[in-house]
Amino acid sequence: MTSITSVKNLRLKFPGESEMLFKDMSLSINRGEKVLLLGTSGCGKSTLLQVLSGLVPQTIDIPIKFDEIQIPDQWGFVFQDPDTQFCMPYVDEELAFVLENLQVPREEMSSKIFSLLKEVGLELDNIHTPIQHLSGGMKQRLAIASVLALKPDVIFLDEPTAFIDEKGTEQIWETVKRIWKDKTLIIVEHKIEKIMDFADRLIVFTPGGEILADGNTSMVFSQYKEKIKEYGIWYPGAWDEYKFKRLAENKFEYQNTLKLQDFKGYRNKEIKIWADDMEVQSGEWITIIGENGAGKSSLLLAFMQLIKTSGNYFINDLLVKKIKDISGLVYLVFQNPEYQFLTHSVYDEITYGLQNQQNIEADAKEILSSLKLTSKMNQHPYHLSVGQKRRLSVATAFLQKPTVLLLDEPTFGQDSINTFRILEWIEQERQKGTIILMVTHDQHITERFATRLWKVQNGKIVADRQLNKSCKVQKEMLNELII
Repeated sequence: MTSITSVKNLRLKFPGESEMLFKDMSLSINRGEKVLLLGTSGCGKSTLLQVLSGLVPQTIDIPIKFDEIQIPDQWGFVFQDPDTQFCMPYVDEELAFVLENLQVPREEMSSKIFSLLKEVGLELDNIHTPIQHLSGGMKQRLAIASVLALKPDVIFLDEPTAFIDEKGTEQIWETVKRIWKDKTLIIVEHKIEKIMDFADRLIVFTPGGEILADGNTSMVFSQYKEKIKEYGIWYPGAWDEYKFKRLAENKFEYQNTLKLQDFKGYRNKEIKIWADDMEVQSGEWITIIGENGAGKSSLLLAFMQLIKTSGNYFINDLLVKKIKDISGLVYLVFQNPEYQFLTHSVYDEITYGLQNQQNIEADAKEILSSLKLTSKMNQHPYHLSVGQKRRLSVATAFLQKPTVLLLDEPTFGQDSINTFRILEWIEQERQKGTIILMVTHDQHITERFATRLWKVQNGKIVADRQLNKSCKVQKEMLNELII
């Protein structure tokens, strides 16, 4: 078969790192192959995509060496963070920009734009919508649409469904399989269930960026399963084998309440989220589900008072509108980790505003160690991988000790070990009495950890269910709600 992209004896080292990421690593991808790259968060999968596409070092200046490299002539790249992909402020302008570069006649653009949006399931009342008003999942659909327009020979997909709901994930992969069935695809993905049947080759990397296994799906998971489990790489059945037992619910360290009365959140005078009279107690872990664009993230922003609100919203019987600074009561882990970084090092970020607290250094180092960030302590947060940025953003929340902890997709981009560690840390906070409100598309989290579920649809909380029965019963209930 003919190679379409390859590298021989790749050596790469990030500035400030003591170890090389790749040490004389060689890899060749043949034309038409569907290749899935698996590995722990931070092992170099995303960086490898950027090397094979030529983005590193041509656009992203990282010191690398190699004996030979082959870059495809026509390629498209769907980034893990869709915001890094866009050039224009509006949806239609973004796609028109791509089409202009392809010399598509202006009179044909409108129909092509609608066709591309339909292909990826991005339904908008007005295609001249600001991209910044889209949800994370909607942005990712737009990013995929822009690559569809290019009609490339090789497509690099870096966790293209990270921000997309279950239904949307299936739709995206169905589209990819249909539109690009004859193309070369190189995919980084943690949610492997929907793509495994399409991948004809799996390449598994060790945490240090060395190739552990390279072959078809059945061979890799049969011969290397124990190592894959040891490293924390996702594999079929990983959630089924995870043993989690909720601690006995006794007295909470804190007695907290959150109350809502006709609570609404607005963007540009338009109601984006509405919650009727509701009350939440100490130690409740509420997962918030719903399709992309339903209003889940807007609900968290409203709780944080980052968008205009109306109605009443109380924390521990205090009317939030009358509190000048709610940062001590409520803490939000944004969907995009970079939105909350304020300092120039990982350690300074996790301890920001807390330097005078007792035992803060020991607590910070414990969390960093647990989330595999100790070696990154002196690095700038922007120099971390996307998965490491996410872990850092979650870690900052644990030291803040808020009354209400808001989390927007806290486990995206994580390997299994880090996913379970993050969830277990959140469970410890819940056991103290912290109120947990988490937006997630991962049904496994709701089944195993949540005590309550809210479903958001068309900007309103339309379902509120207690989840205190067996995992099987909760799964059946979830399936009904998702449909």
